Amino acid sequence: MWQPMTVSTQVDDPKNPAKTALRARLLTARSQLTAEERASAAKALLVLALELPELVRARTVAAYVSVGPEPGTRELIEELRRRGVRVLLPVLMADNDLDWAVYQGPESLVRAGRGLLEPSGPRLGPHAVVEADTVLLPGLAVDRHGLRLGRGGGSYDRVLARLDRAGSTAALVVLLYANELLDRVPADPHDRHVTAAVTPEGVTRFQHPAAP
Repeated sequence: MWQPMTVSTQVDDPKNPAKTALRARLLTARSQLTAEERASAAKALLVLALELPELVRARTVAAYVSVGPEPGTRELIEELRRRGVRVLLPVLMADNDLDWAVYQGPESLVRAGRGLLEPSGPRLGPHAVVEADTVLLPGLAVDRHGLRLGRGGGSYDRVLARLDRAGSTAALVVLLYANELLDRVPADPHDRHVTAAVTPEGVTRFQHPAAP
């Protein structure tokens, strides 16, 4: 059920301090979740995500390994692999862009900078993401229009721009906690609408506005 949390939407500053403030609030809320709350949310997200048609039909999924208090993805990517799905995981490059490698099981993950876990297999290049039928995007919030608020590093802005240039029709899916479905998030012109957001309470799909 949609339970919006209304936030300020001041977006006239090019540096968008509204995004910075909202990120801080959401990251603080995540940091206050108990281990039990995170584990319970991860189990619910696993069940719902595995029922998504976008994942049921997918042959290749670009995903990521959750760390810290992020909504859990580790059991999800492992179950997708067991089902024969080719799972691509990101590798952060020096310029903050993302390379990709195939996930080959939890033992294939290695610790990397910024507390990340990354695949140890051969690098496929940044363009490999365009092979994905579905892309699981990390995010801090999604609003009722389907606009996603990321962490602010810009890595996934590059990924989404790459998908656009390639004419990709990949579904874009974000896993969130229930309080991270918002009425509105501050937006910049380059921000993309996503296909769906999954919380432990259910799946929300979005009707995207027509392109100008």
